[in-house]
Amino acid sequence: MVDLKKDSHIQVKDRKVFGIGMNKTGTTTLKVCLEQLGYTVCSPDLELLRCVDRGELGPIFEFAENYDGFQDWPWPLVYKEMDRRYENSKFVLTRRKNSDVWFKRLKKHSIKKGPTEYRKIAYGYEMPARKKPHHVNVYEEHSEEVRAYFAGREEDFLEVCWEEGDGWEEICGFLGHDVPEVVFPHRKKSLSRAHLILKYMKRSVGNVMDRIL
Repeated sequence: MVDLKKDSHIQVKDRKVFGIGMNKTGTTTLKVCLEQLGYTVCSPDLELLRCVDRGELGPIFEFAENYDGFQDWPWPLVYKEMDRRYENSKFVLTRRKNSDVWFKRLKKHSIKKGPTEYRKIAYGYEMPARKKPHHVNVYEEHSEEVRAYFAGREEDFLEVCWEEGDGWEEICGFLGHDVPEVVFPHRKKSLSRAHLILKYMKRSVGNVMDRIL
């Protein structure tokens, strides 16, 4: 395995950045931000999530040596272990403006993707339908535990909500980067009339599914 600690790219940043928000909190936006700032960011990894479920941290530590940016699963579940192992690390908690918005996004995504092992391990259920209190409790408890763990460590921890206007200034100020001259990647594309009609139809189908489920 290549020792990325010897790479000059890693030496310049001299840290790893862990996104530790639950999925559907804007983790993809964080990934794009970190990539534009020069970080090598990994994608969600089911096998690593299985390792967490089995209590096997060795493969996770080995995997982490190859990247300096992390988001989505399994990282929200192992932030304490990553903090102890990488003392110069930074941690970013992404969140939605409230738990209801988060659950709606999670449910919408589950209707689109179907049952997943990711959700089974992370939340205890493959699908969130009819289990809102449980999922909201998991989401809120995670946020509260993260805040308590990093209390008084503002240099190591940042909480952001893209829906509330957080963006480049918050991320770059926290990580010590200049704000790039590019639009913040919280994408809302301009849609043609045909796309708007399609979007409306999909929303209508989703509303029907919500009532059914």
